[in-house]
Amino acid sequence: MSMQHIFAGSQISASGLSAERTRMEVAANNIANANTTRGTDGEPYRRQRVSFMAMMNQLQPGRPGTLPQLNGVRVAGIEPDMSDLPVVYDPGHPQADEQGYVRLSNVKIPHEMVDLMTASRAYEANLKSLQTFRELAEQALSLLRGIT
Repeated sequence: MSMQHIFAGSQISASGLSAERTRMEVAANNIANANTTRGTDGEPYRRQRVSFMAMMNQLQPGRPGTLPQLNGVRVAGIEPDMSDLPVVYDPGHPQADEQGYVRLSNVKIPHEMVDLMTASRAYEANLKSLQTFRELAEQALSLLRGIT
């Protein structure tokens, strides 16, 4: 068994940590901009969404019947949520149009909090996996020291 196979689990967990950290950062940014009615482009802030992509090992030529193996996850992209922007009547708002309507951000705080909580739980699970791998590696090394 090669060293690459031994450390594959920790590499997968590390990629999950990185991806979930990005998801938490995007959710926090969405929450921070929830009340932004005009950005640098003149439009209200649009919620950002993170999409993940599984990283797979390529099939090895000459080995028919082998399946690609999971090699972790990565952030495939961060795209704006193009759902409708809510409109409210607030004639005193500085961004109100001629009829007194203001277009608001499409960020929904409860939705972002759920995203933040699930990303946090996934981050914790990946961290626990890395900690378990470390403990097992330490135990294996201590056993090997005892044999020699």
